[in-house]
Amino acid sequence: MRALYDSLAGFAMATALRYSPEQEEAKDILQDSFLKVFGHFDQFHYQGEGSLKAWVLKIVSNEAISHLNKQARIIYTDTLADQPEEEEEVDINPIPPKVLTQMIGSLPPGYRMVFNLHVFEEKSHKEIGHLLGIKENSSASQFLRAKRILAKLINEYKTRHHEE
Repeated sequence: MRALYDSLAGFAMATALRYSPEQEEAKDILQDSFLKVFGHFDQFHYQGEGSLKAWVLKIVSNEAISHLNKQARIIYTDTLADQPEEEEEVDINPIPPKVLTQMIGSLPPGYRMVFNLHVFEEKSHKEIGHLLGIKENSSASQFLRAKRILAKLINEYKTRHHEE
């Protein structure tokens, strides 16, 4: 158990921090997740290299969603934001991963939740709607708004660091 924890705790913490940027809350999510991993290890089915890591990180993601939903701090909107004619492509390559994680963590909770589920968990807006108990359009709206905020933060970061 210790070896498994030691090998995956860093990845699991990074996942928890994507959903909750609060260190203490992320630690609680991490702890609860590993309790579930160890308590349900008989449900793991090896499907090749990386499947254990994927299974653990899915548990962390689900635990984070459950944890945040219990706290009822997330507000979802039902309106679809106006979409621009063309979306601007934003290059994230010059952004350090830690900075990008902090930017994602700074998103409002609903935006952050939908963004993580859509981008990192590869869920459709229909799946996200079902998972969170919201309309598909609400998921799409939250995601679009999250992308706009992140694009602005990335552009501001690049402008600041280009001047240095």
